Amino acid sequence: MIIYPAIDLKNGQCVRLYKGDMNQDTVYNDNPAAQALEWARAGFSWIHVVDLDGAFKGAPVNKDAVKAIIAATDVPVQLGGGIRDLKQIESWLHEGVSRVILGTVAVRDPELVKKACYEFPGQIVVGIDARNGKVAVEGWAEESDMLASELANKFEDCGVSAIIYTDIDRDGTGQGVNIISTISLAQSVSIPVIASGGVGSLKDLELVRDAGEYGVEGVIVGKALYDERIAPDEALKVAGGV
Repeated sequence: MIIYPAIDLKNGQCVRLYKGDMNQDTVYNDNPAAQALEWARAGFSWIHVVDLDGAFKGAPVNKDAVKAIIAATDVPVQLGGGIRDLKQIESWLHEGVSRVILGTVAVRDPELVKKACYEFPGQIVVGIDARNGKVAVEGWAEESDMLASELANKFEDCGVSAIIYTDIDRDGTGQGVNIISTISLAQSVSIPVIASGGVGSLKDLELVRDAGEYGVEGVIVGKALYDERIAPDEALKVAGGV
């Protein structure tokens, strides 16, 4: 299992939101690059970065912070938030991002996602953010009528490297990962699924690890690491099956 420590960017700072609400943010570090270096030194093999401002604006906003994160460490970075077209995808990959996460555009224009997978094999991730099982877009501000599984199935056999499934109502709460919905989604597709939202204890990490047999291959952890409810070394032990 891969653990992806999260760096969410708002106004150039590293923050965490509560249930995706931009008005309920906590600043954890005003130097995102330093935070990335801390996660790298802790032993994490990936870093998950989201441009929150970009997600709401529909275009990248925190470019300087992202570039600083990339420059700070050799650990691969996956980036989401406001990436809406092939030019932006290509630009970020050129800057050194290892994988680009497409969320809103996956709902609005699935054919673009498929084209991106063809042009940039192994570097496209689909982000599915759901509230009550329904996909939300535009920085979680708008809810669609589409089921998460319905969206996921649009991308079978087109080369998507992973699907990040976020339960919005659990994100930033520490109330526990929605393992049932995550496993259900993973079983509906052959694409590896990364769990996100609600991780608050080592038990949550164990649940995700044990769901590996169903296609759940990773988990994003944010607030629990920042609040020190989960220590990096303990998290990595769980990920390694210890």
